[in-house]
Amino acid sequence: LLRDRVAEVLGLHYQAAWPNREFETARGVRRSPLHDRLVAQGAAFGAKAGWERPNWFARSNTGSDDLYADQVVPEYSFERQNWFENHKVEHQAARQKVAIFDQTGFGKLVCRGRDSVNVLQRLCGNNVDVPIGKTVYTGLFNERGGFESDLTVIRTGREEFQLITGTSQPVHDLDWIRRHIGPGDHAEALDITNSLGVLGVMGPNARNLLNRLTDADLTDAAFPFGTSQQISVGWAAVRAVRITYVGELGWELHVPIEQMPSVYDALWQNGEDLGLINAGHYAINSLRLEKSYRAWGAELSPDDSPLEAGLGFAIDWTKAFIGRETLTKQRKLPLKRMLVTFVVNNPAPVLWGSELIYRDEKPVGYTTSGSYGFSVGGAIGMGYVNHPGGVDSEFIKAGRYEIDINGTRFTATPHLRAPYDPARTRILS
Repeated sequence: LLRDRVAEVLGLHYQAAWPNREFETARGVRRSPLHDRLVAQGAAFGAKAGWERPNWFARSNTGSDDLYADQVVPEYSFERQNWFENHKVEHQAARQKVAIFDQTGFGKLVCRGRDSVNVLQRLCGNNVDVPIGKTVYTGLFNERGGFESDLTVIRTGREEFQLITGTSQPVHDLDWIRRHIGPGDHAEALDITNSLGVLGVMGPNARNLLNRLTDADLTDAAFPFGTSQQISVGWAAVRAVRITYVGELGWELHVPIEQMPSVYDALWQNGEDLGLINAGHYAINSLRLEKSYRAWGAELSPDDSPLEAGLGFAIDWTKAFIGRETLTKQRKLPLKRMLVTFVVNNPAPVLWGSELIYRDEKPVGYTTSGSYGFSVGGAIGMGYVNHPGGVDSEFIKAGRYEIDINGTRFTATPHLRAPYDPARTRILS
């Protein structure tokens, strides 16, 4: 595998660095149990950490004159690529009806043992000593106050936690946790990624769809946001987690890997009249950007702090954790950089990431990621605004911003809250 990939990388060295370019060698290493079903549904796949993940789905009913709507092979461009209208359909379905996402590539870890809560409290910036069934979003930090990872922690028992992390992170996160389990700690960490599939059922009709397949009470009172329960879906017993990375009502279903096809088929058999469609990771990216949700490897890295990234709310300052001393000092000083979401005012161009950001005619940083926000009517991206004299909300609001896209500057509106549904009314319904 490595020999094949290295040869391809060398051959690409002097070719154009197309946005979203996918490698062609060393493919098919890891596949979801739904792979063949998704192929039949028109999935165009990309690869992440060996996993084949659907980027978008080819479909002829995009509602436009797009000549490439049913073409699975991407045509690369620095402007709108040939899957743009397909992406639009998936994005809008998640916002208006219901979409199903195969997110099986997510990393899944277990930390358990009578000292597991103490171990995680030392590693996590947020408080994870919560009631059973509660979920917690948190960062893992290094001594410099930078991110080692960001993940969702689910307390599944008095002495057990399930951790959901990014597709590229389980090896790193498992090693990080194991290295910080002390010799006197009664705790262990395991990688269960290959034991569970994940189906995201997201959109305003998500509850209606799942109600047809379970006798569990899915009302907001019985199953509030940020909680997890074991429920039945069709013939399968799954862990349903009411969280979202797309900003809509929905559940992530953690399904035993061998039952993924039966749960997927049951969802399809009961969801077509509700507008259910398949959606891919390009839609996840645009949906999460409209909600200003950060992504590991883009907005978050070992050199980025939670205060700079606007994630100070996910820290419990009353407890000790790795990186707390550095972050406490940073908290008392003006920030030199701050993460901002930008919406391009002209609806024509697309953002990909790494575009130069100007404030009052002066370069202040680069976009960290980008896409097209169909719900906000323009290209959308995030990026750090840098200023040696200090950056705060007033500094951000006082500037006039432009983003250089293919050599042309386009004005953009900065947002320190999510451009879409900042009050989270759609999530909490």
